[in-house]
Amino acid sequence: MKIKIDIDENYKGPSITIHAPEITPELQEVIRVLQKNKQERLFGIKEDQTILLEPTNIDYVFSEKRKIFAVIQKEQYEVRMKLYELEEILGPYGFMRFSKSVIGNLNHIERFELSFNGNLCVYFRTGNKEYITRKYVADIKAALSGGGYE
Repeated sequence: MKIKIDIDENYKGPSITIHAPEITPELQEVIRVLQKNKQERLFGIKEDQTILLEPTNIDYVFSEKRKIFAVIQKEQYEVRMKLYELEEILGPYGFMRFSKSVIGNLNHIERFELSFNGNLCVYFRTGNKEYITRKYVADIKAALSGGGYE
């Protein structure tokens, strides 16, 4: 891979262009690093206390009754953000949409079980489990088999 850097004070801001015959896992990793959001931690609320949450420790994030919760181990922390905002922030950490109300960490998955309705039951290393709806199964499989995260 060739890398060229052109520094000129006439440029208004940084801009990156990638020229390639096809998208490869290597390019996807470069893109993921470049797009990584500056926010490194999230704020979670539990029992009137605000706690700093490391994105890499989160198994999944879900919405329930108009509130958003992050799950770490067996603990749930309320996160006062929209699910789509969290999906954008957590994407570089290996999170993908599991369903309309769940975003999961692909790096924490231990195993899957197929349900009768076509959904996948995902088991995390911590013992937590969540479901991937049929709409998102193909994207998750592609990401896990080396197709890369979006």
